[in-house]
Amino acid sequence: MTRIISYNVNGIRAAIKKGLIEWIQAADPDVLCIQETKAQPGQIPLFEFEMMGYRSYAHSAKKKGYSGVAIFTKNEPDHVVAGTGIQKYDDEGRFLRLDFGDISVVSVYHPSGSSGDERQAFKMQWLFDFQDYVTELRKTRPKLIISGDYNICHEVIDIHDPVRNAKISGFLPEEREWMTGFLNTGFIDSFRYLNKQPHNYSWWSYRANARANNKGWRIDYNMVTENMKDQIKRAAILPQAMHSDHCPVLVEMDL
Repeated sequence: MTRIISYNVNGIRAAIKKGLIEWIQAADPDVLCIQETKAQPGQIPLFEFEMMGYRSYAHSAKKKGYSGVAIFTKNEPDHVVAGTGIQKYDDEGRFLRLDFGDISVVSVYHPSGSSGDERQAFKMQWLFDFQDYVTELRKTRPKLIISGDYNICHEVIDIHDPVRNAKISGFLPEEREWMTGFLNTGFIDSFRYLNKQPHNYSWWSYRANARANNKGWRIDYNMVTENMKDQIKRAAILPQAMHSDHCPVLVEMDL
């Protein structure tokens, strides 16, 4: 069984100070997809990961202390691709792909639009460009696991207060519509595939004691192409991990 965990750590160095390394040791993923490293390659403490048996791959933003994705894996990939080839996105360090045989694992960090109209427009453009990129990629890499922070709650069940958040970035009708369209191209939301229960969230605001009251959003996903549907064995959200305003999301697959 292959255990894949995706985790937006909101700064890998800060998360390590809060016990991230020890947590990874206990959780023991085969593949760990990280978002928001907020670190340049030389700032990620690779030695600690190597001691646990991981190979490390990172795609950092040009801007220091911002964005960035990484993948830590126990198995050596056949091929590594950092970025999408679209410079304005690659400058922000949002996409990293590792190929293992005929299966590819991606760590992705979709933009947030919460800082204003300009970034919301950037986010929407990214979403459509990302969709086009993935559609093209699937012609040569049809078995994809795209793990990461999508910055979108898909359905009403995925957010604690759908009415008050209806006009907030991350739950806008156009974002939710994009997500429906993305899934309809042949992807499975692995958590929802196996879990239909409400009140399962992966991100909580630092304000108003949101996490303690479980007033959250489910915006982190392990998306799996439909051609691997029967290999999805378990999916879970791991809210007991407290190194970030997000928590890890897990999928176990028979690969």
